[in-house]
Amino acid sequence: MASRDPSGHALHRETLAVRLSVERSQYGENSEALYLTSGYVQPSAEASARRFAGEDEGYTYGRTGNPTVTSFEQRLAALEGTEACMATASGMAAVMLMCFSLLKAGDHVIISQSMFGSTLKLIGTEFARFGVDTTVVPQTDLAAWRAAVRPGTRLLFAETPTNPLGEVCDIQALADMAHGNGALLAVDNCFATPVLQRPVERGADIVMHSGTKYLDGQGRVMAGALCASAAMVRDKFLPVQKNSGMVLSPFNAWVVLKGLETLDLRMKAQSAQALALARWLESHPAVGRVYYPGLASHPQHELAMRQM
Repeated sequence: MASRDPSGHALHRETLAVRLSVERSQYGENSEALYLTSGYVQPSAEASARRFAGEDEGYTYGRTGNPTVTSFEQRLAALEGTEACMATASGMAAVMLMCFSLLKAGDHVIISQSMFGSTLKLIGTEFARFGVDTTVVPQTDLAAWRAAVRPGTRLLFAETPTNPLGEVCDIQALADMAHGNGALLAVDNCFATPVLQRPVERGADIVMHSGTKYLDGQGRVMAGALCASAAMVRDKFLPVQKNSGMVLSPFNAWVVLKGLETLDLRMKAQSAQALALARWLESHPAVGRVYYPGLASHPQHELAMRQM
């Protein structure tokens, strides 16, 4: 059913995935325009100064905003049910932007041991050089997550389901744990996408994406994103992105926009085929075990059916 979500839209998600974007130009194009420009003409020096200072809306420089990128951000935020979104050059750029924006020396992070390998290395190894401490815990062991919490814990970060073993974590339980200890919960929703799962509805504060995977769906470009509240995107992510340059190119944003139009159809078809394949493999005498949350034999099957 159509309902008004936190981003203020009252349309079906399938409709948002096709229609939501910045306003059309004076030419009335049907497909979103691709704006390939590094800079923008300003109406006056005064207006330019206000825009650069963030006092007025408007585009100034490609590193701080682009209409095509904005269309992608608006659309993904609406699909995830968040107020805002910040696009990045890749999924790992999104993780780096999140960590640089939210963490400082002395802070503590808890992450799942089943997360993407580069994420584990970036947070657990690279950020350790800057004084950020990390504890790695089993994905599905809530007691281990709880035992790892410290007074300096600022972020819990999980991927659910994980790739490739399909481990599922209880998003609501981790959100309650994080918020009860003054921390934030970030969820990598790359594998499920907002078609199958919306982490913010379970209490997550940040939803991370590698748009390189299902959002594009064709293996054409690299892209990443962080979906969160408007205040977090404006006050935390945007200042760091302006100074670091971890931006998504307009062309890649346009490609992923086209991917989002078919995301609902693709995810439903792929899920149905994956379940059929998993059931066939599970019955095959040469297969010892199948890891798929849709199967009743999966350890977190009930949880997956409840939150996905």
